[in-house]
Amino acid sequence: MPPAHIALAALVAAVWGVNFVVIEIGLGHFPPLFFSALRFLAAALPAVFFVGRPKVAWKWIVGVGLVLGVAKFGLLFTGMDQGAPAGLSSLILQIQAVFTALFAFVALGERPGPVRVLGMAVALAGIAVAAVDEGTSGPMVGFVLLVAAAACWGVSNVLTRKASPPDALNFMVWVSTVPVLPLLALSLLTEGVDRDVEALRSLDWTGAGVVIYVAWITTIFGFGAWGFLMRHHPASSVAPFSLLVPVFGMSSAALFLGEPISPLRWCAASLLVGGVALTSLPGGRQAGPVSPPADAEPVAAGRK
Repeated sequence: MPPAHIALAALVAAVWGVNFVVIEIGLGHFPPLFFSALRFLAAALPAVFFVGRPKVAWKWIVGVGLVLGVAKFGLLFTGMDQGAPAGLSSLILQIQAVFTALFAFVALGERPGPVRVLGMAVALAGIAVAAVDEGTSGPMVGFVLLVAAAACWGVSNVLTRKASPPDALNFMVWVSTVPVLPLLALSLLTEGVDRDVEALRSLDWTGAGVVIYVAWITTIFGFGAWGFLMRHHPASSVAPFSLLVPVFGMSSAALFLGEPISPLRWCAASLLVGGVALTSLPGGRQAGPVSPPADAEPVAAGRK
């Protein structure tokens, strides 16, 4: 990869990592499910007029939209709202690589080799250490919701591999149209009309900026740039840059939110990132279409 493309890949990882801090800030302005609905609404509305018609069957768009948009992001934002720290969230979601390998084995018959099995075991050890750290420093409910979000991300990755979209940005924009109404309905049922209306009435520049960042910078720019890199370079050259997401996530959370990084968390980060790196190595299973990280958001938090 030329230096300019390396810099672009690192920039996308930074955008996705800092995204968890932005989510944390946004949860101070919006209820979690309503916030997630606004994110997809803002991402989809302007972009559908520029990306052209969908390039895969609608069944894949709807399936990924429900699993990734409604389930994964609904659980992520709710987990963050329940107390999972931004930096830890950017780290925990990396366990999606293990879930993806497991679900791909069941659904696609992709058998992981011994190196990937070792990587999965190391990553799971990192999750166990992170669970101990969170259990001694914060509420476990947010942690559990994050692991569930990572599992949903794994399912959506397998669906994306089956869909094999030729254009990642086109696919992500159309996927973003699916979760808006389900998330709004869930928000009205569980968070209430009053909270949603109050959030809109009290909307300020910070709240608007947060929605713009998670919708346009994280989704439109992030996936557009990532798709460009995946079209011009082997996936094995581009994908490792996603391992920088928790690095940027944890460091930006410490810098901007003052989140402490305990020795246990450092240990969990080393195990998880190392395990995911082993799991992501090429050659350990049957070849299949490679999809970019799903917004990484993160691989990417809570409140608070």
